[in-house]
Amino acid sequence: MAIPDYESLMLPLLRIASAAKGNEVSMLDAIEQLASEYKLSDEERKELLPSGGTFKFSSRASWARTYLQKAGLLEATRRGHFKITVRGDDVIKGKTSRIDNKFLSQYPEFIDFAGKKKSTKKENGSPSISETPIESIANHYEQIRETLALELLEKVKRSSPQFFERLVIILLVRMGYGGSLKDAGQAIGKSGDGGIDGVIREDKLGLNNIYIQAKRWTDKTVGSPDIDQFAGALSKRKATKGIFITTSSFTKDALLSVRDYSSRIILIDGVTLANYMIDYNTGVSTGSVYEIKKIDSDFFEDAGD
Repeated sequence: MAIPDYESLMLPLLRIASAAKGNEVSMLDAIEQLASEYKLSDEERKELLPSGGTFKFSSRASWARTYLQKAGLLEATRRGHFKITVRGDDVIKGKTSRIDNKFLSQYPEFIDFAGKKKSTKKENGSPSISETPIESIANHYEQIRETLALELLEKVKRSSPQFFERLVIILLVRMGYGGSLKDAGQAIGKSGDGGIDGVIREDKLGLNNIYIQAKRWTDKTVGSPDIDQFAGALSKRKATKGIFITTSSFTKDALLSVRDYSSRIILIDGVTLANYMIDYNTGVSTGSVYEIKKIDSDFFEDAGD
């Protein structure tokens, strides 16, 4: 089944706290109980947020706990532990069928925490109320990144062939290949025939070379004959590694054909190229920066209650 949103986890989490009969509950144990209750698969339990580094389900469970605490239904006892409050017990005894943000809005403490009510419509990319704040930020970041990648790709497609060659050099050097930019610039473009556009060092010591084919195409896809030609050129030079970069895309046959060659060939299409440019700060600059900070638990380790 799909991973439940954080609001759907509020009531089950409060029930887990209620079952402890006033004793504290470990958040890790609660997450495990919730995952079992919802019959989540291993893949669903390990699914990450778009930003990576945090499991989506445990993040949603943690936000459910936070909202319940802000409404006074749960209270933190120590790091990673909580217990139900008198108010939380009253909610359980009232046999409510669902707890969500609307339900929690009856408590002044939650209103103070939540601030002004935001629109819950999904139109025009607005976040759903089922998203946690972190998920909302991550999803908006992904939208911004996707838009930037498309704009980058259009810029590259409109560039000159000479600029595209230089872009490839700069990007590969920033990815750790080619040694210095000067060395890479001397290496690129010297072969110039037989399906090879250039050669670049694999490492700073120059122990191995990587051969490059770069196609700045706008409306033509790269097919298996193009890959065949490149593979043949690699074989002629007894090369073991090659990179085929294009601003367009590869046909299905082209993607399958790379498995048949003795040389290892990496295919980079236009979308992948644009995302590499973003990852390695090539052709982009940083705009606004927002830091998301959290409690440093180690700092408060000896603070006491």
